[in-house]
This record gives sequence, C-alpha cells and structure tokens, in this order.
Amino acid sequence: MSGVVALVTGANRGIGQAFVEELIEQGARVYAGSRDPAAVRTPGAIPVGLDITDPAQVAAAAAGCADVNLLVNNAGLFTRQRLVMADDPEAARAEMEVNYFGTLAMTRAFAPVLAANGGGQIINVLSVAAIVPTAFMGGYSPAKAATLFLSGITRAELEPQGTKVTALIVGSVDTRMADHVDGRKEDPRDIARAGLKAAAKGELTFDTDWMAVDARARLARDPVRYERGLGRLVHKAALRTGRE
Repeated sequence: MSGVVALVTGANRGIGQAFVEELIEQGARVYAGSRDPAAVRTPGAIPVGLDITDPAQVAAAAAGCADVNLLVNNAGLFTRQRLVMADDPEAARAEMEVNYFGTLAMTRAFAPVLAANGGGQIINVLSVAAIVPTAFMGGYSPAKAATLFLSGITRAELEPQGTKVTALIVGSVDTRMADHVDGRKEDPRDIARAGLKAAAKGELTFDTDWMAVDARARLARDPVRYERGLGRLVHKAALRTGRE
C-alpha cells in the first residue's frame, strides 16, 4: 500500500475502522471520514467530518482530500425495519439515501480526483442482501442491490480514465449492525484484508467470507427456494415480537 492515499467513509467503527487500520498497517495514508470526526480514534488516521448525504460536506471532502487514489465507500445505514409492513415508512428512504445516493454522491465527487491521480480505485462495501432479496433486512436489501448496479455502471463509465471498481459482497460480521444476530460472525479486519486483496487483483465483484460464498452457491443452485427460506425468517421474527 506504499503510495496509496485512501479515504474511507463510515470509518469510526466496524468494517470502516477495520479498513482504516489495515490500510495504515500496510503503509497507506488514510483519511477517515465520519459524521463525528472526534469518534475517529485510529492512530495515524486523518479524521474528516463527512456525512455522505450532505452535498456540502461531500464537496468539501473532495476538495480537501485531493490526493486520494483509493475511495472506500463503506458508510451505510440499516434501520432494522421491514419494507412494506414497516413501523416507520420513512426508514427505507433513509436507507436508500445513505447506502445508494450517498455512495453515488461520493463517487461523483471523487471521480475527477481519482482521474487527476492516475485513475485510482473504488471499493464499494456491499452485502449478501445485495444479491438476494432479504426480507428481514427491509429497505437495506434493495438499497444495497441498487448500489451493486451502481458499482457496475461506475466501472463502465470510469474505465476510460483508468479507475477500477470492486464491489464487496459481505456476510455476517462482528459489528454493531449485527449485534442482534446469532451464529458465526467474521472479524472486520478479515473482511478489510480480503477486500483489499480482491481490489489489488482487479476483482469486479468479490465474496469476502464464508456466508457470502454460501449465499452465492445457494442462490445459484435454487434461487426460489433460497429466497423463500429467507422470507420465512422475517415471519418467524415477527411472530416472536408480536408484530405479525
């Protein structure tokens, strides 16, 4: 990572913080974007106040981090709401604003920055919920699916300027977002390490962990059965909470 100058969004915890730590350990210079820059405590990181849904802050980040050649779009929002039967009908809109439109805003703002620095690279941190409709993840799943398409379109549009784009499909990780989930969870540093290796190899879309690989296999083998199985999980959860 010598010579790499990265900006990581959502860098104050979870997978974002893991990317910051891994990049610094490998010799990169790292801007750590967070809505609260004081929450960035990784030694060696350069805190940047950044709400990716705020056009002024996105523009300021692009102007102030003009040496970036790696953009890691990690910031995301999961409201733990259903989609159609949501208690808060605005939750899905908020998830789309952060996960899709926020990532799009960052990509638009930094495309000329990357071009000026030789092309560079973009890593979009997505989810298994981007490749299969995941009912128990409400509006998060369609937002991440939209961002998977965004990744492919970005790749096509920015290829002439030499910018590479890698979309990471991530399973269950030991972060605050998954604190209510039982079972095996990956170490965020392992996800960051796998993601950086995938980007270095020029992978277009990469499954970072066992759950992502397993989901891809189940989806390929019997997509209808897999989708219905995930759908049944939301009904079981609703029955347990009395919300069905």
